[in-house]
Amino acid sequence: MAAQRFKPVKKAGLFAYIPRRVRLDNNAMTALDLAFTGDLVLDEPQPDHWLSGIAPATRAAHVTIGHLEVPHTAGGDELPGDVPAPGADPAHLAALQRAGFDAVTLAGNHMADCGARGIADTRAELERLGIACSGAGANLERARQPALLRSAGRRIAILSYNCVGPENGWATPTAAGCAYVRVHTRDGAPVAPTADLQDPDPGSLSAMQTDIAVAAAAGGLVVVALHKGLVHTPARLAPYERPLARAAIDAGAHVVIGHHAHLIRGIEFHRGRPIFHGLGNGCVVTRALSPGQDHPARAAWVEKRKRLFGFEPDPAYWLAPFHPDAVHAMLGRIRWHEDGRIETGFVPVYVEAPGRPVIATGAQAAAVCAYVARITLEAGMPPLTLSADADMVLAA
Repeated sequence: MAAQRFKPVKKAGLFAYIPRRVRLDNNAMTALDLAFTGDLVLDEPQPDHWLSGIAPATRAAHVTIGHLEVPHTAGGDELPGDVPAPGADPAHLAALQRAGFDAVTLAGNHMADCGARGIADTRAELERLGIACSGAGANLERARQPALLRSAGRRIAILSYNCVGPENGWATPTAAGCAYVRVHTRDGAPVAPTADLQDPDPGSLSAMQTDIAVAAAAGGLVVVALHKGLVHTPARLAPYERPLARAAIDAGAHVVIGHHAHLIRGIEFHRGRPIFHGLGNGCVVTRALSPGQDHPARAAWVEKRKRLFGFEPDPAYWLAPFHPDAVHAMLGRIRWHEDGRIETGFVPVYVEAPGRPVIATGAQAAAVCAYVARITLEAGMPPLTLSADADMVLAA
């Protein structure tokens, strides 16, 4: 089996990425390269086109893991109470396979928006394509099961949890939905993406840690994905985010990845292991957030979002109408050595109008690096040291 690799080329003080083919030789393997993306919404035609700007990087890694934000289904019952996302075309999931994705996490605030059928259809098509998934299922037990991968004879377990609600999208012992960690709200209101979320519930936190400990005891690498954070708000972390991510590391996770805010967040290390607090948009192209649509709840949200978060989307980004800072993006990266060492970094990404992410080079890559360093400090975390490596920006 062949896999892509990157050959570095110096350009404007940073590197560009030029893929070259190499053979995976299990006997010669000294490290596995893993890539992580944030939210993926592919409900526009030509999904291969929208992924093509980052596909050289997602194909190059031995293992690539993304977060699937919306169900892929042609039917289902719309979930009441939140701002429901439309179901995307199940045929679009094949573009993830062609772009080199090995697994996706599903626990998020929109995965249950088309009810039990939406989750079932999504999982069925992923299974048909050979893309592993975790975080949502026909019941809570199924939703909490890790996705398991093997690469070069090494085991990788992936767990996925929704921390932001809405609660009616969470799985129960008898009903479909997402795996979750309950976070208490300041005023006791139900958990929802716009609620004032404060502290992880001890029982829910313990359940997550048990899942992680079981996965870690089986050996290999444990990846924990948390759908968390303050949406459309640059730099800031909610009070629960760092304690929750650190608790995952304490239970045995080797890397924690976050998404949901539609903006990248800072990077920190706990017990020497990386926490990507927010990977931002992996590839989000959708008309569901654009002005002029006919769905009442989504149309109302387009206007309410401006008042809540104080920004006017750039009209050039009509398929990705997010905060202006969302043009800065990244793919998380780790290099997992046979002796257990983990090198951490990221691939800088720039989002072109109307919403297509591309691997950043030159001044754009420098801008992404400066942004990551700045927001890490602004969120109250230790400063990062960033340096250019062959195929990523190393972070320490």
